[in-house]
Amino acid sequence: MRPDTPAENVDHTAEAARLERTAGRYPEDAEALLLQAAAHLELADDRPAATALYDRLLATPDTLENAPLVRALKASNLWEYDHEAEARAIIDGIRAAAPRDPAPWVIVAESLESHDELEAAHDTFTQAATLLLTDVAEPPYATRPVLFGRHRVRRMLGLPHDDWDARADTLHSSPISLDELHDPKRVWSLGSDNPQELEAEISRLRAELGTYREALSRPFPVAVLHWPAEELTELLSAYPDLTTEYPSHPEHLATIETSLRELSTSGTGNLGIVTGTVPSYEAFAASEGSSPSDTALLPQYATTLAARGRAVAWPPQRTSECWCGVGTVYVECHGGANA
Repeated sequence: MRPDTPAENVDHTAEAARLERTAGRYPEDAEALLLQAAAHLELADDRPAATALYDRLLATPDTLENAPLVRALKASNLWEYDHEAEARAIIDGIRAAAPRDPAPWVIVAESLESHDELEAAHDTFTQAATLLLTDVAEPPYATRPVLFGRHRVRRMLGLPHDDWDARADTLHSSPISLDELHDPKRVWSLGSDNPQELEAEISRLRAELGTYREALSRPFPVAVLHWPAEELTELLSAYPDLTTEYPSHPEHLATIETSLRELSTSGTGNLGIVTGTVPSYEAFAASEGSSPSDTALLPQYATTLAARGRAVAWPPQRTSECWCGVGTVYVECHGGANA
């Protein structure tokens, strides 16, 4: 499915079947593709079939890249069709395992929240924030839903602002503040006879909808293509016309960082890096009926890899290993001030 396809025009069952077939063709990407297929089945209200896909993935735990994410999605789905006890057991297991990826935390906390388990949702968001963000100067983009979700639940519970809420306010970029977006009284305004209250609420909803539209219009990261040194050497040896695009490996790495910084400065979020391999690129070129020497094919290849779930979020934390793979921490490598 194209990322700009309106949701109401999608046959979710057919799209799920297509993704399952694609997973068979690309077993190395099966996890991401089957998760997308399960999401379409949930949208088609075929929740038992979605659970079957989650179970299919969990049946081979040694090959899963993110087992906690699959378990979290399964728990959320189970609760939606009256399997509350099993969902709760999975959620408890995820919290006990304390994964380092924020996505499972957000999914299970929002599942608790959606079923009016606000105290449990708050505890889950707080546990995630403490685990993932304590002593982290710059919260990674992927952790923002943890802080925003916690802020929302605390507003629903009537709790005062704390340091985590202040950090959420700092990260929030919408013209409508988080306090307004998460105000429990907002729903009352929708039933008001006061035109000013209704107009104010419409403005808030438009701001919130704008954020959702931005996310929905780009379900996978804006990704820049990265070639490891060995792969780039092989690529240029086989297709020397690409030398104009890649004069040297150091220049290639510097261009990646510069491009991503420019995109970030322009306000583009959800950025990532995809790593190419020559066999994969050649197969993609063949599928497009084009020559690997065609430079116009490179961004299309990057987008395809991102759509298949191969993107790594950028930027990494300053003290995490740099995306370039040399083993140096990001702040001392391409994340330095003069990079």
